[in-house]
Amino acid sequence: MGGVLADARSWAGELRTLHEWFVHRFARSEPRESALAYMRGLVAPLERKNGRTLAEEAGHAGPDRLHRLLNRIDWDADEVLDDVREYVVQHLGRPRCGADRGRHRLPGERGPVGRGSAAVGTAGRTENCQAGVFLAYATGRGRTLIDRRLYLPASWTDDRERCRRAGIDDTAVFETKVAMARAMVRRASEEKIPFGWVTADAGYGYSKSWRSELERADVFHVMATTRHGTVVTRWAMDHPVHGPFRDLPRQKWKRRSCGNGAHGPRVFDWARAEARPWHRKDRRHWVIARRSVRRPHT
Repeated sequence: MGGVLADARSWAGELRTLHEWFVHRFARSEPRESALAYMRGLVAPLERKNGRTLAEEAGHAGPDRLHRLLNRIDWDADEVLDDVREYVVQHLGRPRCGADRGRHRLPGERGPVGRGSAAVGTAGRTENCQAGVFLAYATGRGRTLIDRRLYLPASWTDDRERCRRAGIDDTAVFETKVAMARAMVRRASEEKIPFGWVTADAGYGYSKSWRSELERADVFHVMATTRHGTVVTRWAMDHPVHGPFRDLPRQKWKRRSCGNGAHGPRVFDWARAEARPWHRKDRRHWVIARRSVRRPHT
């Protein structure tokens, strides 16, 4: 019990320390206190997290104070994000030192579904929602988000009146999710945030132009793609990504787990084939494939 109490006190103290990094962004005491209460609610073990449950956790009579913080009080979210990113890098990052596998940045997507008529984005079906592209920073010490972009479909950016009703500035233009991810990674590189690798799923890794940009910038990366994509190999200038693995000997496949899932270890057979072998003598490029243990030929 003593250890649990010590951990809770440590968490509470560190949360206040984080709060002190950006508290100067709020001009009055009420939003400063509300920001700390909101953060405490987000990390609290609540079954559901919304304005009312967070207010109850903070001891407020209702959600009005937290709603004012998010909707009415004048503060710059980008400035707070800069402060939080600086805190994250100082606590999780280390000086740049080659390809340290303990540091990754992963563009990804999140989109909490909403019911309001002014909600924006797409949920892959007919639904009101907010969709965004996020950049995560992960090390052996922990992981968190350090950048974000709101994704607006062309159906929104082509309708300026609809955007205005949702509070979206007239300067907002349509950008693909890949373009947003590229911009966030580029910004992080320009700001000298220490990292070893950039990783992304197939929704972003399929972009050959982005992979080429990372390669030209000498940024180590692992990007997923589909089996129908193409890569440059020693056999052809542009070869289907699954081609080198068709007739690969059985002993070339290595059985490994990529972590635990809902039903235990996720075990696959893995193999690699060299790509772009003539590009640079001090760099090697690989295509890595995985296949089902139960259905290796599918």
